[in-house]
Amino acid sequence: MNSIIHFFFRPARGPASILLIRLAVGLIFLTQGILKYTDPNMGVIRFTRIGFPHPYFTAHFVGTFEIVCGFLLLLGLWTRATAVPLLIVISTAIATTKIPELFRANQGFWYMVSDARADFAMLCSLLFLIWMGGGGWSVDAKRTDHGGGKP
Repeated sequence: MNSIIHFFFRPARGPASILLIRLAVGLIFLTQGILKYTDPNMGVIRFTRIGFPHPYFTAHFVGTFEIVCGFLLLLGLWTRATAVPLLIVISTAIATTKIPELFRANQGFWYMVSDARADFAMLCSLLFLIWMGGGGWSVDAKRTDHGGGKP
């Protein structure tokens, strides 16, 4: 258990340019989370159409995670640990909205591949952030520079 905690909260690795990945992923999740509250078509209606139980609760629950975790990624605070719930969110999105396209008439593989390109990029970016951490321009890196990087 201690090694898992150490992995998720170890010092950030990598160049400052990781900020660009954090910006893209953080802004996308932050804005999508806000949309789940402000636009019923992106929140409750969409979750109802997909078939989630309790779509009002589920849309706002997921939206809250996206807002909080997106903001933390923008800061580069607890980057590895923050990316994990977002990895679950994007994996669920792929499983519930993209994979079913394989089996729908007039859609199939190439339609799904085209429609899933942003989700796949987010999935790969989150895996990258879990592996590398927040990079040199992150709160994670600043905490370790000042001796406060121990979990």
